Amino acid sequence: MAKRLLFVAITLLGFTLSAIAQDLYCRVSVVHPQIQTSDERIFKALEKQIQDFLNNRKWAIDNIQPQEKIEASITLNVSNWDGNSKFEATAQIQSSRPVFGASYNTPVLNINDKDWNFNYQEMQSLEYNESGNNNSNLALLLTYYANVIVGLDYDTFALEGGTSYFNKAQNVVNNAQNSIYAGWKAFESNKNRYWLAENLLNNTFKPVRDMSYTYHRRGLDLFYSNIDKGRTDLLTSLTTIERAYNERPTGYFFIVFFTAKSDEIANILQKADPTQRLKVLPILKTIDPANSNKYEQVAAAK
Repeated sequence: MAKRLLFVAITLLGFTLSAIAQDLYCRVSVVHPQIQTSDERIFKALEKQIQDFLNNRKWAIDNIQPQEKIEASITLNVSNWDGNSKFEATAQIQSSRPVFGASYNTPVLNINDKDWNFNYQEMQSLEYNESGNNNSNLALLLTYYANVIVGLDYDTFALEGGTSYFNKAQNVVNNAQNSIYAGWKAFESNKNRYWLAENLLNNTFKPVRDMSYTYHRRGLDLFYSNIDKGRTDLLTSLTTIERAYNERPTGYFFIVFFTAKSDEIANILQKADPTQRLKVLPILKTIDPANSNKYEQVAAAK
């Protein structure tokens, strides 16, 4: 995506990163507070294996330079390990992208996946086969989220820029339909990996993806040169997704988006004029009820 590369190249001009020139710069942390062991080798090996799998592979179609890498992090909290190869864990997956003309990175994804169960042995290599044959659940999980991260990032730079990556994430879901592990199937939950991929490609949620582009590219990125117009366009973009919410109020994508963005939105609202707040606040409280208290505090502060 040329727009993304040009933007990041300008934003980070002169900044270099000493790493292999792939697409992700993902920091990985494996913690196990509930597991008592004096041998950390398996956890350190797992941490390195995940980091290498994500950071040393080509995910994006474009030739992304080291200083243009998409920043992300995964914190894997292991709650159970059988002492051999079976792991039960939850994962906090986050990503962000730079804001033009600022030293600030804006959050794009912040999701807690409670179904990260897999088998892994020290020195085991991780590979993903697109045909779906013999993939470990860990490889499926990492490939899925790598494509979601890249796709969401690309959506912030171009309208529907992430579609090809969401299709790849959907392909991972398809390959996992015979998996014994949770999180991949429609009937298990309405807030899992299956439904996130479905939402991202469903036309009902196209206004949400379009809003993400306007919010970032015509909103935040404009703060540098015209903060009033940037703020107005950003806040106005949030009002465009009410119809989509009314069609699918339980859509997982709404939760995923606002989990990442609600703090930032509340901070921007605090600096908006009363007319803007009056227009946006009721809609926000409707489409993001989980964070309505944050928005109420903004209303009270006016």
